Amino acid sequence: MNSNSMFVLIIIAFLFSLWAQFRVKGTFNKWAKVQNSNGITGYEAARRMLDANGLQDIPIEPVKGSLTDHYDPIHKVVRLSEPVYYENSISAVSVACHEIGHAIQHKESYPMLVLRHRMFPVVNFASNIAPFLLIAGFIFSFTNLIGLGIIFFSAAVAFQLVTLPVEFNASNRARTIMIEQGFISNNEERGVAKVLNAAALTYVAAAVISLLELIRYIMIFTSNRD
Repeated sequence: MNSNSMFVLIIIAFLFSLWAQFRVKGTFNKWAKVQNSNGITGYEAARRMLDANGLQDIPIEPVKGSLTDHYDPIHKVVRLSEPVYYENSISAVSVACHEIGHAIQHKESYPMLVLRHRMFPVVNFASNIAPFLLIAGFIFSFTNLIGLGIIFFSAAVAFQLVTLPVEFNASNRARTIMIEQGFISNNEERGVAKVLNAAALTYVAAAVISLLELIRYIMIFTSNRD
């Protein structure tokens, strides 16, 4: 495979990423119109799930925006976007419980999450400096600089790959607990799966793009050395 073929694959992956982003928004909006059978809000589901797992000390805060939901491991707080916090839709409870899945991972020191947290400071630095090293290396034809940029970029790619099992595991935990605790009925599990799977696709797309870019840089680097 030559660099041109790899570039085409990156474009395809980029288009896949755009499609994934549209799909997660579309799927969320679709199931946001469907009320769950128990009528519980995202906040209520999240609170019950936290309390049932011994995490009564973790607060839940509403935040502005759409799909801005996240678990903050530093301050140990779950932040839910207002549509998720206040609404009682399939989408609301799905997203809320997914974020609680991350809080449970943190409590149990889920290995991939621990690795992700330890990688973050290094990756944060590496991802900021890698583009400058690569651009400078290509402009001035400094092979060693390109190689260094590839090493730094590899750290960012590794971080995205580690993120995948973290996200899938949080979703699996959410789906299991939601059914066990009766947040949703069995026939509502299909909607939950669609919401969570659509969200997971965005992480998969981002990882694929980064991995293909890394391979392309390596191919250019090796061809320059030859």
